[in-house]
Amino acid sequence: MNVKFRLTLMSFMQFFVWAAWLITIANYWFGTKQWAGADFGIIFSTMGIASLFMPTLTGILADKWINAEKLYGILHLLYAVVMFYLPQVNDPHTFFWVILVAMCFYMPTIALSNSISYTTLKNSEFDVVKDFPPIRVWGTIGFIVAMWITNLTGNKASANQFYIAGVSALALGLYSFTLPACKPSKLISDKTTFVQKFGLEAFKLFSDYKMALFFIFSMFLGGALQLTNAYGDVFLDEFKMFPKYADLYVVKRSTLILSISQISETLFILAIPFFLKRFGIKKVMVIAMTAWVLRFGLFAFGNPADGLWMIILSCIVYGMAFDFFNISGSLFVETSTTPKTRSSAQGLFMMMTNGFGAVFGSLVSGWMIDRFFTKAYTNIQATAELVGSQPNDQHLLTFLSNKGINVLANGDLSRAIDVKDWHSIWLSFTIYALIITVLFALMFKHKHTRAEQKAIEAINH
Repeated sequence: MNVKFRLTLMSFMQFFVWAAWLITIANYWFGTKQWAGADFGIIFSTMGIASLFMPTLTGILADKWINAEKLYGILHLLYAVVMFYLPQVNDPHTFFWVILVAMCFYMPTIALSNSISYTTLKNSEFDVVKDFPPIRVWGTIGFIVAMWITNLTGNKASANQFYIAGVSALALGLYSFTLPACKPSKLISDKTTFVQKFGLEAFKLFSDYKMALFFIFSMFLGGALQLTNAYGDVFLDEFKMFPKYADLYVVKRSTLILSISQISETLFILAIPFFLKRFGIKKVMVIAMTAWVLRFGLFAFGNPADGLWMIILSCIVYGMAFDFFNISGSLFVETSTTPKTRSSAQGLFMMMTNGFGAVFGSLVSGWMIDRFFTKAYTNIQATAELVGSQPNDQHLLTFLSNKGINVLANGDLSRAIDVKDWHSIWLSFTIYALIITVLFALMFKHKHTRAEQKAIEAINH
């Protein structure tokens, strides 16, 4: 079988097994399980926690002791086992620990999949720069397809999303053992120090003011990266409380609408060379931060009816927000460090955004939403007034019934319903992103360098 096709299939499945639940888990948490909002924030922090140490540990294993494709397969099989177990968990705190174990198995496979692709392409005498991007883009397509399948099969609030992830991860794990061998490179010698093995040398870069500033801002922006993944789908889904929105296609198929974000991501990748050549690295990073402001702001004022254009535009803007900062930031690190610390510095960049930043954003957002933007309603009259309905409106009664809430004879609810003020939630995220953008533009002093120009020219070619 063609090597590039086999790697393409791996890339497709790599992100399929993640997206089957990543965007829709909030519906399961808030809708099916009825767990507290503050606890939900820690679920998305598990990706950041796992990203702090697992990629480095598995990288050492693959470099010194075990074939990368075999390690990759083992990790996916273990991830599948955890996915199969997850629906049996009925306690939010236990759920956190189980998800954390799943992420410890899954997160390092992202880097391993890239490593396997690079090694296999080189061994087959392909041009990595030319041939890898078309393979990697199928990962994003896999992400989109998984979102669509979960939504179209009616499983965005059910435990079946974890079974979809588990079955596909099981298939990927077994498939991995058929991939071309990627033997250990033995790059890590016995004389390598602990600091060198774990890439901690890069922390010396914090002694440089500009690099320290860049990494700190990367962390704070990283706090925003997972917010729409965590809350975007449940935000659209909760419009079903409102009679004028309840039957709209956008509400019923919210995950499909959000998949525009990933489609946009694939398209904006193609635009990066033009923007970098036209504006330079710093301005592209500022453009990315501004796009995050628009991403949240459009959500704050959008709705599934006359404000649908804002929801769709927010999804389109996401591609610019996500791609432009990740790639321009990576180029800045590449051109601002020495060959000796370059790989460690790139790892530090990912650690600050997807590690510390993700943990910070997940924990703070979960606490903030539960503390300031969630109100418990115990009476049918008050709940009906909130959503502009009548106490006996069928949409409201169906919504309450789906949550397992009954209306008692005196009009009280058998269990309080938590209602989130999504407009204020997204607006607070907007203000947060705006502050970061303004401070970065003012404080980060950077001039276009010759090394950057060469790197940009390499991308253009």
